[in-house]
Order: sequence, then C-alpha cells, then structure tokens
Amino acid sequence: MSGVPIPAEVVQVAGKRLTAAAEELDGNRVAALVVELAEEWGVVRLWDDVCVPVLAALSGRTAVGIAVEHALSEGVRVGLDVFRRDPGVGPAADGVLLAGAEQEEHGLGLHALAAALRERGRGCLLVGPALPWTALASAVGRARPHAVAVWSQSPVTGRSYRIGRFAREFPAVRVYGAGPGWVEPLAPPVTRLDSLSAAIEVL
Repeated sequence: MSGVPIPAEVVQVAGKRLTAAAEELDGNRVAALVVELAEEWGVVRLWDDVCVPVLAALSGRTAVGIAVEHALSEGVRVGLDVFRRDPGVGPAADGVLLAGAEQEEHGLGLHALAAALRERGRGCLLVGPALPWTALASAVGRARPHAVAVWSQSPVTGRSYRIGRFAREFPAVRVYGAGPGWVEPLAPPVTRLDSLSAAIEVL
C-alpha cells in the first residue's frame, strides 16, 4: 500500500513480464503478476506505474494486437479481482457502489478501484460495465450505498447531464464520475474523480 513510486527499473521489468505473458495469451500468468506486484507495491502504484502504461503501449490495430490486448486486459482484471478478495464476505452496508455508465463496455479502472478499496479494508459492490441508468437506480435502492462511482471511458457514454439527473434522484448519495469519458464539466452534486489516488481519498 506504499505511496512511493515504483523504481524505474522495476517498472521496466514488470512491464516486460506483463507484455510477454500477454503476447503468449497467458492470462493466468498476467493475473499472477498483477497480484504479486499489488502485494509488494500496492494497487495504486501498480495501476498508475505499470498497468496504465503497458495497456497504453498496446495498439490493438492488428488481429494479433487485438488478441494480445484482450489477453492483457482480462489478465489484469482477474488479478485485480482476486486480490485481497474474501468470497465469504458480502457487500458492506452503507458502502460504495461501482458501475459502468450505460453502454460503456470498458471498466478496468473500476476493478482497480475496487481492489484498492479492499486493500484498505473498505468493502464495495462492483456491478460491472454498461449498466442502464434505470438498473443503476434499482441497484442503489437495493444496496443503499453512501456513494456511487460511475465509470465512463468514452465521451459517447460520458453524458454529464445524465449523471447529473441521476445524482439529483438520490440526494442522500454522493455521486462521482470516474474515467476519462466525462469530457464536459460535471456540475454539483456530481464530483469528478480524476485519478485512482483521488478516488481512494474521497471514497
């Protein structure tokens, strides 16, 4: 759970190991490396220093490149999901609910946020990507979280007016827009989460 940046030489070696595993389409090895690095350096440092740069370096423009990118993404997701997870523990009451915006198929950042919250002993409920706003409202009504973070990867799904309307429907719940898709300003009562470390501070 260290806030100290991972040394450059460690980042370089870790990036090469993750890339090599992904190129062999070995998602299990990717996941094992993610867990290993998270245990040693913490989820925030793993995500910011290793995962984000490695994911950004893959173009995914060819058939092979797309397969490698998917293997890497899936391996990272699995590694984050198993990190510090106790299947016998249910979602905490008055906790944090994490969801992808309607039609948003990407949500790897939410898995990183969930892992970082677990690392700090904070439970959360991750309901996955592409959740329709009506389904998200239903989930809030059932789970009764104190905070909701909605992930958007693309401006196509990052509709600021829609998350604002959702927030006004639940005035007792703090609503946050996470991910790079929220290109338009998010007006109160919605707050923008610009980074994983910022999300951990407020959640």
